[in-house]
Amino acid sequence: MNTHVAHPGLAPPEFLQLAGHPLRWRLLGELARSDRMVYELTGLVGEPQNLVSYHLGRLRDAGLVSARRSSADRRDAYYTVDLTRVGDLISATGGALHPGLRLTAPSRGGAVPGTARVLFLCTGNSARSQMAEALIRARSGGAVEAYSAGSHPKPLHPNAVRVMRDEHGIDLTVHASKHLEQFADQRFDWVISLCDRVREVCPEFPDQPEAVHWSIPDPAAGHADDDGSYPAFRQTAVELDMRIGFLLAVLTDRTSAH
Repeated sequence: MNTHVAHPGLAPPEFLQLAGHPLRWRLLGELARSDRMVYELTGLVGEPQNLVSYHLGRLRDAGLVSARRSSADRRDAYYTVDLTRVGDLISATGGALHPGLRLTAPSRGGAVPGTARVLFLCTGNSARSQMAEALIRARSGGAVEAYSAGSHPKPLHPNAVRVMRDEHGIDLTVHASKHLEQFADQRFDWVISLCDRVREVCPEFPDQPEAVHWSIPDPAAGHADDDGSYPAFRQTAVELDMRIGFLLAVLTDRTSAH
């Protein structure tokens, strides 16, 4: 006679039930690489839009992904995965089965073995892309060759200088805005657009670099003065720092594998 009784504590965690669905797992994987619009995701996973939208809704309800209206076309929205939350839930899922399976995330900073060339793009090259360039140089210990440019360059925003100096100890005063055409013939390993508008005008670069989009709002938009926009600049720096940490983990993994 079978006397085995299932232990109630071994019920699959909610995250495992949610993310374990094959299509939802594929959607998370695509969004882990780059922010995407729904029509892009339907093409990548080969499923109809209504099905993709349904499963994105499930992931949104669980707080695993979020959506932002495109600044290029307000009718579209970019979906973003919260990798920090996903990592925490994966670790908790292992720990729910056995304490020894609770994961410790790899470092998302420090020197990258080998050299990578990364170009960050936004419209004005006055804030987001300049901040990203400076952050990845600092966090990689200079191992990443980082550059930034814009489709319509304008002077560096004072709050970009201020937030990087006060919050991250990085001096941006030596930076100058540049047009993306200045880099059109150069080879990069990664080209990362930070602005929905610049993504639509981004040129082709030699040797087909990894093209990634991070849909990050302009921190200066909708504010009457610099004091009013400073909290948005602080939040932008926090998001860039988080995303760059995950990018450095990818760069470290790829260079270590070769």
